[in-house]
Amino acid sequence: MKSSEKPPLSPEPLDPQLTTIQPGGGFVMRMELAWGRVRRWYLRTFCSSYVARMQQLRKGEENPCPHEVLDPRDLKFYQNQGGFYWEPHDDPFAWRDRLPFARAGLAELLFFSTVTFVPAAVLAWQIVARQIDGTWATLAWLVVLALLVVGGLIVWFFRDPNRRVPDEEGVVVSPADGKVVQVEHVEDNEFMDGPAVQIGIFLSIFNVHMNRAPMRSRVIQLIYRPGKFLNALLPRSAQENEQLEVRLQELAPSHRRMIVRQIAGAIARRIVCWSKPGDELATGERFGMIKLGSRTELVIPDEPGLEIVVKPGDRVKAGSTIMARYRDGASSS
Repeated sequence: MKSSEKPPLSPEPLDPQLTTIQPGGGFVMRMELAWGRVRRWYLRTFCSSYVARMQQLRKGEENPCPHEVLDPRDLKFYQNQGGFYWEPHDDPFAWRDRLPFARAGLAELLFFSTVTFVPAAVLAWQIVARQIDGTWATLAWLVVLALLVVGGLIVWFFRDPNRRVPDEEGVVVSPADGKVVQVEHVEDNEFMDGPAVQIGIFLSIFNVHMNRAPMRSRVIQLIYRPGKFLNALLPRSAQENEQLEVRLQELAPSHRRMIVRQIAGAIARRIVCWSKPGDELATGERFGMIKLGSRTELVIPDEPGLEIVVKPGDRVKAGSTIMARYRDGASSS
C-alpha cells in the first residue's frame, strides 16, 4: 500500500436525525405526504388489482415508511432508510427520472407553477375579456408579467440537464453548479486524517441545484446539522447554517476520502439527499439537491500529485467541470 493510500472504511449507521431524505421538512413536503394518504385510500378502494401487482413486484423485507407502501411513490421521502424497493423495470414511475427537471422537486415545480402561471392566465383573460384599459390595465399587465417571471424562474431553477462526465483517470469533478468562492488549504481534517483542500461553491437561484458525486465512491457516513439560514456567500454560513455532510471514499485502490457538504442558504432551506451509507456512486451520479440558492463545499485530501484546476471566480458545472486531478494514476473515474 502506498503511503497516500487509505484502508477501506465500513459504512457508518445512518444519522438518526435523517428520518427522511429532506430533514428540514417543508410546506410542500407536508402537502405531498397529505396527498399520499388520499392517493393510497383511492388505490386501496378502486385499484385493488394494481395494488396486488405492485406488492408482487416489490422487493425487500421491511417497510421503511411510517405509512403503508403501495407503490414506488410512497418511498419518495424515505429512500435513505433502506427496506422496500422496486427494480427500475418494475417501477411504473421511472419515466420521471428522464424528465429534464429534478424529480425531487417536481412537487414544488407543480405547486409554484400553479400559483404563478394560473393566476397570470386568469388575470390576462380578465383584462382582455373586460376590455380593461388605462392605469388599471397597466398595473394588471405588470402583475401578469411579474407572475410569469417568478414562474419562469421556478421552472428554470428545477431544471436537471444531463451532463457529459469526464472519463479521465484521477479527476475530481464538481459536486455542484455555481461560482467558486473559496479554495483553502486545511492543515488537518479529521475524516481525511491529514491535510485537505476545501473548495466552496456558491449557487444562485439561476444555477442547477442538483448535487453529483465528485469521484466513483462509496457513501461512508451522513452527518446532519440543523442551523441558521445566513447568506450562503458569507464564509461563516459554512459553520452556522443548516447542512448535511456526505462523507465518501473512493472505490479505486487509493481509497481517497472526500466530503461534500450541502449547506442551506438564505433562500434555500431544503437540503435533499436520497443516498445512504453503503451506496456506491459513479463519478457525476446524482445523489441529492438543495432547493433554491445555497452553498456546496468539496473537501479532498491534499497529497503529492494533487493539482487544483479551479480558482475563486470560476464558474463550474456539476458532474462535468474538473476541479482537481491526482497525478499518481492510482484512481479511477
